[in-house]
Amino acid sequence: MEDNLLQRILEEGGRDLYYSSPASPPPANPSSSAAAAPTSSSSILQSLPLHVSFDHGYYLLVKAIQELRQKKEGQVVTVGIGGPSGSGKTSLAEKVASLLGCVLISMENYRNGADDGNDLDSIDFNALVHNLEDLVKGKDTLVPLFDFQGKKRVSHEIVNISPSGVVIVDGAYALHSTLRSLLDIRVAVVGGVHFSLLSKVRHDIGDSCSLDYLIDSIFPLFRKHIEPDIHHAQIRINNSFVSSFRDAYYKLKCTSESHKEQAANFFNKHKVETENFIEMYLRPPYASEEARINDWIKVRQSGIRYYLSLGDQRIVDKNYIIRPKAEFEVGRTTLGGLLALGYNVVVSFKRSCTFAIDGQLVMALESIESLDEKFLVLKGTSRKVIGEEASKLGIKGPWITKSYLEMILDSKGVPRLNTPPLSSKLPTGSQERTIAAPKPIRLSTNVVPRLEDLVQPWTRSPTKSDMDRAIATWSFASESSAVKGNMQLVPMPDSYDFDRGLLFAVQAIQALLAKKSFPIIVGIGGPSGSGKTSFAQKMANIVGCEVISLESYYKSEQVKDLKYDEFNSLDLPLLSKLLHHALQNIEDIRKHHKAKIPCFDFENCSRNGFKELQVSEDCGVVVFEGVYALHPEIRDSLDLWIAVVGGVHSHLITRVLRDKNRIGCSVSQDEVMRTVFPMFQQHIEPHIVHAHLKIRNDFDPVLSPESSLFVLKSNKQVAYQDILKVLDPSKICSSVQNFIDIYLRLPGTPSNGHLTEIECIRVRVCEGRFALLIREPIIEGNFIVQPKVDFDISVSTVAGLLNLGYQAVAYIEASALIYQDGKILVEVDHLQAAPSSYLQIKGVNKGVVLAAATTLGLDDSYTTKTFLQIILESLPSTERSSNGIYNQQAARLQELVEFIQSQGGNLSIESSSTRENLPMDGVIEDLQLRVKRLERWFAIDLVLWTFLLSALVGYSLYHRRCR
Repeated sequence: MEDNLLQRILEEGGRDLYYSSPASPPPANPSSSAAAAPTSSSSILQSLPLHVSFDHGYYLLVKAIQELRQKKEGQVVTVGIGGPSGSGKTSLAEKVASLLGCVLISMENYRNGADDGNDLDSIDFNALVHNLEDLVKGKDTLVPLFDFQGKKRVSHEIVNISPSGVVIVDGAYALHSTLRSLLDIRVAVVGGVHFSLLSKVRHDIGDSCSLDYLIDSIFPLFRKHIEPDIHHAQIRINNSFVSSFRDAYYKLKCTSESHKEQAANFFNKHKVETENFIEMYLRPPYASEEARINDWIKVRQSGIRYYLSLGDQRIVDKNYIIRPKAEFEVGRTTLGGLLALGYNVVVSFKRSCTFAIDGQLVMALESIESLDEKFLVLKGTSRKVIGEEASKLGIKGPWITKSYLEMILDSKGVPRLNTPPLSSKLPTGSQERTIAAPKPIRLSTNVVPRLEDLVQPWTRSPTKSDMDRAIATWSFASESSAVKGNMQLVPMPDSYDFDRGLLFAVQAIQALLAKKSFPIIVGIGGPSGSGKTSFAQKMANIVGCEVISLESYYKSEQVKDLKYDEFNSLDLPLLSKLLHHALQNIEDIRKHHKAKIPCFDFENCSRNGFKELQVSEDCGVVVFEGVYALHPEIRDSLDLWIAVVGGVHSHLITRVLRDKNRIGCSVSQDEVMRTVFPMFQQHIEPHIVHAHLKIRNDFDPVLSPESSLFVLKSNKQVAYQDILKVLDPSKICSSVQNFIDIYLRLPGTPSNGHLTEIECIRVRVCEGRFALLIREPIIEGNFIVQPKVDFDISVSTVAGLLNLGYQAVAYIEASALIYQDGKILVEVDHLQAAPSSYLQIKGVNKGVVLAAATTLGLDDSYTTKTFLQIILESLPSTERSSNGIYNQQAARLQELVEFIQSQGGNLSIESSSTRENLPMDGVIEDLQLRVKRLERWFAIDLVLWTFLLSALVGYSLYHRRCR
């Protein structure tokens, strides 16, 4: 990170990070430190882009902290994460802290007690600076604790520097000039509800106000105190995440009168806490009386904290109320700004909540000021767990699916779908104090805009085209004349991200159920690795439907040749035969008959039986997912067509382009598509363009903290009986997997002389399937952080990579014994070329994984080496081939490569040797054409300017002569 980025880190009062030698003292000023920075090695910070997504920013921040910690040799690394309210900075800080185990300091605890909207003067910077200085010196320090309900500082707690040696400061003013001299890495996060609220308000009030006026009204402190500081960040994150049903929160609600005994028993066994809230609903200005309450803005006040959500963000399915988990905090001045812009508080009420937590279950007793009864609420992140726990506790309803807002409106005689008129006497006097409407601040910042900031105004709201969002709703074709039971949805005009698409998919199912009788049959199609299966499973978690993979309908001879995902091997007559069973099952499902769904064993390449499925009112939705789920011969039998693109499909294309660029070889994205996914443009894309709902899956399965598994690996031998001790005996299941890993790398890839997994694309062959892993692993202490799953691809994709010039450079054959109970997975791997087996413990909870490993006595036996490293290090150099693999397996690897190429088909791609010369010739030819075009334009330009100047001179002379 020697050049520009180093200068940016050290300028403007930033800390001195690197010294010319470990023993040398810090230089006197930032510029000298930049000059003295070493230039021998590169750094991830050197190549940090200015604007990245949340997932990419998380990954870059973790890698930057690890690199900086290593270079500072035991000294504390400090990180500041700043940005406007609701941008997602706290979520980022918590995710990084959960991985690295660092000290997390929230600036919210440094309030002076006044409820003044989180103004700059409300923060005790002196105390924060003192605490940071102590931690940087390795000293214990007293950090304040603030009670937001009581609106006062209540106590202090002793904080010492953690073994990770990392301190994160999170807050709107975390990048303030007072703190910047104490921060090693500065991160700014914008977006989230900050952008969404601006877009919502801009949509509600139209173009009557400029964007700057709206920013100054809703976030009056932003341009004055926050925006100037976040321009000093080295990592800038655009957070598009707002609210997601990916990890939804499920609720069952009933009156508490008939379940007093069950509630009392539960509360007696667990720690009980109480919270009080005020909930307010703001109606947009100029809203007609027909406006839906989904257009309202909900604000929840807890003490001096305000949490905001846009509209009625929930799904009701059967007895369950399903909400996104995330809440977004905003300042009090934001609420005042909305009132000043013309929003009206039409409903307001107090809510008291007494709750206790038992594992994944939360039980709460809630009372509403405007209603005369208490409600018992069971909630958690697992629909299945909530249902099972309710049954165990003997709580059987009757369940209430109306929100408290709906119940209040019903009690006042106001229809659910309409906004109460201004004259309605609804409870609006529950606020503890009047919210003052702030006057817009009209200040210009002192920050000199950089070129990149002018090109991309990243701190502001999305572009006008993004703001003009009319809330999409489903409609039916020829609704007036259509016969019930034959309703056709009108396709959505746009494509949507994963989270918005998930919500729309559920709403489409509910709309269909309202118009038609069950069952509703859904098809989800798209290319390999796009996220179809994940999307289907997320839908199933919310709606409680049955998911059927079309892969179950493949025939044995196709799978034996690994052509189950290829259209070239299936002519239309064969495809019709292939789909016969699927179509028959769809017809049986449609008539409420029992359908026999085939079960396919990919390891033995044969069908191994059937399972019966009969739809009912409880399970009235069936989802078919697969590459060809939207093929015309299937989709005509479906009610809802959903297409999913992106995911690993896009990630692999990006990786190939990056690898090609690193070795100086040019290749177009279209060429990569045709080679790596030869079936897509010809046989998949024509079908998915007709989908009712099109999903862009921007989720990054490699870099995202949401898809991380914590892994501990050891070569200690552990008895089978001991493994069972760390698993839940009632939920344990076991399996055996045999797999082959091959590693693909482009010749000429920059390397340090040793073959590493980072340089390669790993393809795993397991049970007749190909799975892809593109991984740049995160190693933190003894933990390996990796994606949850590998991603299935077709044999033609692997053949396409080989045709693009990738070479198979390593081969590992192994078998694995797998034991799991839903919380952790214990895997015992036997590598063919390794003398001993390796045990891996995997899970999404770092603490649970560590506890299991400690119980098994794995301490002091951990390794973070990959199997590739282990195999290569175990072999003497004489047994390695020129490619780095061992001679013993070279023949098998070549045999497998030839088989893949033969099954992948002749894709009419030039050989790699021929392709080596094509890119440079193409570049030269392209440059020559550009030069010719420039010369031609220059000649035309010269003639035009000559003619124009001659005319001006002539006119001037004529005018003078007339005078």
